[in-house]
Amino acid sequence: MVNLANYDNSWYKPGNPFKRFIWYYVNVIFFKSSLFPFYRFKIFLLKLFGAAVGEGVLIKPNVNIKYPWLLTIGNNVWVGENVWIDNLAKVSIGNNVCISQGVLLLCGNHNYSSPTFNLIVKPIIIEEGVWLTAKCIVTGNAVCAKNSVFGIGTVINFISEPNAIYNGNPAIKIKERKIYFN
Repeated sequence: MVNLANYDNSWYKPGNPFKRFIWYYVNVIFFKSSLFPFYRFKIFLLKLFGAAVGEGVLIKPNVNIKYPWLLTIGNNVWVGENVWIDNLAKVSIGNNVCISQGVLLLCGNHNYSSPTFNLIVKPIIIEEGVWLTAKCIVTGNAVCAKNSVFGIGTVINFISEPNAIYNGNPAIKIKERKIYFN
């Protein structure tokens, strides 16, 4: 029988409590808001709070980032509206990645077999050239391999193959991705 009164995640230390408190309000005002569309200032704030961020990064309005000090973003990355980076563990995003509207990157989960519903946190890796189309969900321990594409609403909870197109829940490889040069 589950007894949430005994839940204890005191082992989980995601960062300085004061820093987390300040970040909460910075995130609400500048990232989760649709009133602040300025990319460069958002990048400045992410770096100020410990994120590693490359050049040419665009972060649209209404993006929720849990802990920037657990975030690495490469060059030329696009992050669409209503993306939630729930990075209770490290999230690494490679170069030339497109994260479309409504994508969820979820590093946390719970042990449903435990009577105390223990917290589980695992990293996410999104390699170079990946496109996560609208409403995809990426879970902890997943690796979205180089140049892979994930169709609308796809759930990724494993290590994918590079240069492949996936769709569904759970994600199923449907074909190879071919990139043609002009």
